[in-house]
Amino acid sequence: MLDIFNEDPFSVFSLTEAINNTPYVPGHIGRLGLFSPQSINTLSVGIENRNGVLVLVEPSPRGGPGQTVEKKKRSLKMLGVPHFQIDDAIYADEVQGVRAFGTETQLETVMDKVDERMGEHAQSFAATEEYHRIGAIKGIVTYADGTTLNLFTEFGVSQEAEIDFDLDNASPAAGILRKKCAALYRTTANNLGAVPFSGIRAECGDAFFDDLIAHSEVRASYLAQAEASELRRGYVDNGQSGVFGTFEFGNIIWENYRGAVGSTSFVESDKAHFFPTGAPGLFKSVYGPADYIETVNTMGKRLYMKTVEWNNSKGVGLEVQTNALQYCTRPKVLMKGKRT
Repeated sequence: MLDIFNEDPFSVFSLTEAINNTPYVPGHIGRLGLFSPQSINTLSVGIENRNGVLVLVEPSPRGGPGQTVEKKKRSLKMLGVPHFQIDDAIYADEVQGVRAFGTETQLETVMDKVDERMGEHAQSFAATEEYHRIGAIKGIVTYADGTTLNLFTEFGVSQEAEIDFDLDNASPAAGILRKKCAALYRTTANNLGAVPFSGIRAECGDAFFDDLIAHSEVRASYLAQAEASELRRGYVDNGQSGVFGTFEFGNIIWENYRGAVGSTSFVESDKAHFFPTGAPGLFKSVYGPADYIETVNTMGKRLYMKTVEWNNSKGVGLEVQTNALQYCTRPKVLMKGKRT
């Protein structure tokens, strides 16, 4: 009889490679390529911060003492890599009807069932990863158990005041919306300092996006141009893009984010979250090793899978896990807005 638990296709490394190659529907933030992946062989990541000091130099007498300046400060912050795991099982009766007793086709049928379950769990982990990345864009990563990782607190900075875009006011003073966009852009650039960036994106909830796209100032900017069709794209989606619509206004790309698991919406309906794009090293995905003997001190992978024998070979226990941390290295640049 074939011993599936000692066959190579059922080793932790073979299964891990298979699940990391299992197709899944990725999230919108993942497709943007904002997060730089990094594998580590430890359970925490150290983040060193060095604050440069920029001063205006005062005139000093020739031959006399010059102006003294504050020395650069360095700090080291350690962030733990959280562990996420799904336990599952495949029982013999689940595959009994699709194989002949005593033949060596058992591996194929069990492997088919393993592949099926891997695909299901891979999508759950993909949704979880997207949720954590949205949290990193907001500055507060929320986990399914209600605990949070507050990046502002961890990095010792405060978030900029929430911007009221007053979108319920259909006829504001001319240009007021663009002025708010310009102020947001300047604040982001100032908080980034010398770090280059290519633009700013806003992930918007449904109510915020609907009011924004209907705003008189936005409509006036587009209706007389060839890009007027952009205003109608807010309600067109092919099921794969991850957004219900997108357009550019005020030097910002606005997107109606599409994403929820059950009743948990990834972006609040009346909010918008802003972040710079093209800034090197701004967002990180760190993957640590699994808690198996064979993965001790090895470089972490995005997902792991392992099988164990259950109940006198009457079942196969499946274990799928990730050890992943999603975070922003400069949370001060993360801003948010409200509809009204």
